[in-house]
Amino acid sequence: MTQSITFTVQPGGHLRGEARVPGDKSISHRSIMLGSLAEGITHVSGFLEGEDALATLRSFQAMGVEIEGPINGNVTIHGVGLDGLTAPKDPLYLGNSGTSMRLLCGLLAGQKFDAVLTGDESLSGRPMKRVIDPLSQMGAVIESADQGRAPLTIRGQAGLHGIHYDMPIASAQVKSCLLLAGLYAEGVTSVIEPAPTRDHTERMLVGFSYPVKKEGSQVSISRQGKLTATDIDVPSDISSAAFFLVGASIAPDSDLILKHVGVNPTRTGIIDILKLMGADIELSNQRTVGGEPVADIRVQSAQLKGIAIPENLVALAIDEFPVIFVAAACAEGETVLTGAKELRVKESDRIQVMADGLKTLGVNAKPTEDGMIIQGGVIGGGKVISHHDHRIAMAFAIAGLRANDAILIDDCANVNTSFPSFVTLASQLGLDISSEEKV
Repeated sequence: MTQSITFTVQPGGHLRGEARVPGDKSISHRSIMLGSLAEGITHVSGFLEGEDALATLRSFQAMGVEIEGPINGNVTIHGVGLDGLTAPKDPLYLGNSGTSMRLLCGLLAGQKFDAVLTGDESLSGRPMKRVIDPLSQMGAVIESADQGRAPLTIRGQAGLHGIHYDMPIASAQVKSCLLLAGLYAEGVTSVIEPAPTRDHTERMLVGFSYPVKKEGSQVSISRQGKLTATDIDVPSDISSAAFFLVGASIAPDSDLILKHVGVNPTRTGIIDILKLMGADIELSNQRTVGGEPVADIRVQSAQLKGIAIPENLVALAIDEFPVIFVAAACAEGETVLTGAKELRVKESDRIQVMADGLKTLGVNAKPTEDGMIIQGGVIGGGKVISHHDHRIAMAFAIAGLRANDAILIDDCANVNTSFPSFVTLASQLGLDISSEEKV
């Protein structure tokens, strides 16, 4: 029985107060993976208790790792060392999590046992050839459904060798997958990225005392180290904070402080883009926690202006575009996004789905092959469909702050993958939102 959840957002409101949004999803995934392969006990605080990160946690438990928690974001991982994983009895079910599937492909390619990776309908439709192809060049044996889709069977064998891989598209998941495979490969594995992408894997490897070499756009690793357990305090996820950064910018009379947000320079495209549009955003209390930069972010209402979004910021804000499109719909003038073809293969085709929803709400939004052209104006009410995509659902909820009528959003159950407390927190800060479950 799958439940269906509908959000109803009444128009108006503003966002005021202080909040700490949930922990970073990317870092939560990686803390479980590297903590499991480390020697010793790793303590994680601020862990994101969303469906995606929990799918990673359960997978490592199924491979023999003792993991306690999460209890209030605290997890204790009893590491088994690089070669300590054992064969899972059943296929590893990863739900909606593309990160889990792509990173586990790399990690499992070098094990001595077979494993099967499965996911929900959305994940089973997403492109995995982008990791299967380079892993195959390293000697991995991976069987898939047609066109490289899940379920994936990864055959255990001990013969991986390092490769030098020039990535055709910028993808942190592909880069991380190959670096994790490189932990098990003979020789050096190096990856060159065409544009900077999030570097949480490299930072965390260093946090676990594993040698990683970075020169310009190339990252290299080899099987010459071990992972040593450490403590990780997961910063708040800037991708979750993004909804409130936009909300407080577009809703009149807003003044909001978001605490302990991760401001890794490979992730702050959302702040750079909003500032170019005229947003009033200030960072304070900047510090480094566990190798990751964090800050408190204050955002106040501002009159946004349409811009041509610089292509060099696209990869640094790739997950935030659904809500950036909402900012564009409230801005004065035209906003143009190009160079973002990657958005078509996320949890949904985010270009098409956002364009359709914005049009339903009366916004002039024109999808293009690799982006969108949006004329700012009035947002009306209506019923939009999120296509089971958590970021689309939350983006349209935030649009309610500037709408002139109620917005109904269907298919919102997947908000639990990244931000289980979204409705509660948004309500506390001033969004008039309610959630209704139907079985």
